[in-house]
Amino acid sequence: MRGGLRCLVTGAAGFIGSHLSEALVEGGNSVLGIDCFTDYYPKRAKVANLSKLRKMKGFRLVEMDLSSGKIPPLLNDVEYVFHLAAQPGVRASWGTSFSHYVKDNVVATQRLLEALKGVPIKKMIYASSSSIYGDSERFPTPEETTPRPVSPYGATKLDGESLCHVYLRNHSIPVVVLRYFTVYGPRQRPDMAFHTFISRIARGQGIAVYGDGEQRRDFTFVGDTVAATVLASEAKPGSVYNVGGGSSTSLNQVILTIESILRKKARIKRLPSALGDVKDTSADIARIRADLSYEPVTPLTAGLRMQVAAQVE
Repeated sequence: MRGGLRCLVTGAAGFIGSHLSEALVEGGNSVLGIDCFTDYYPKRAKVANLSKLRKMKGFRLVEMDLSSGKIPPLLNDVEYVFHLAAQPGVRASWGTSFSHYVKDNVVATQRLLEALKGVPIKKMIYASSSSIYGDSERFPTPEETTPRPVSPYGATKLDGESLCHVYLRNHSIPVVVLRYFTVYGPRQRPDMAFHTFISRIARGQGIAVYGDGEQRRDFTFVGDTVAATVLASEAKPGSVYNVGGGSSTSLNQVILTIESILRKKARIKRLPSALGDVKDTSADIARIRADLSYEPVTPLTAGLRMQVAAQVE
């Protein structure tokens, strides 16, 4: 992606969105960031995510809820849209909380797509999730696998994908879908496992592990995720890509690695498996490698060292 482009990033104050916005500005592009600072986790964490961006020429932030705000005035001269804003979290998506997921993941996406009708953008990148696959029968899992989400969160992300394809077919909005696999690294959301493990082990506090800990995930460093997202700006409209870290690792092995980095022993409390959690994930990244020359470059141990360094003073 060459410099000098005008980009809009939704969810710009979030974990991945703030890293993406920084990378785009550092690449010589201008970024209009949108975020509504939901109360899913403390606002101060998102404000801290923006500390570097606020000092960077070429970045501007608008605080707005995509599910209700006036989007069209923000689209003037925008060439690329990176839609990362969403209500995250598998375990929190059940029960009465589901209405928040519909509002922030489905309604907000539809309103953004509706506002883009007739706007001559070059590309819209939609950040989806490996959660749309559910308990896949194939590992590594290729993009043509039939989606079968097992959580309300996964269902809303799949709904977002469907809307993207609807607006591509009917209104020629040039959408590309990326399915992120378990992203980690500096600024990871405080509710996510690595962030919790690092903080609590560093303080000598116990950690909760759902299930036996042998569930495996394709953990993807945030820098690799950002690189794939930028590369997707060159993809053919309608493309769907997995974004993974290149291998799967068990949660137990992750804990051992964090123990080694911190030089502290974890106090583990085993709990029953959580509703909506899948047993294993593994991304087949052959398609994005072939089409966009994507290659994850950060091994898990190196990425965990960077997260620990950023999180533990």
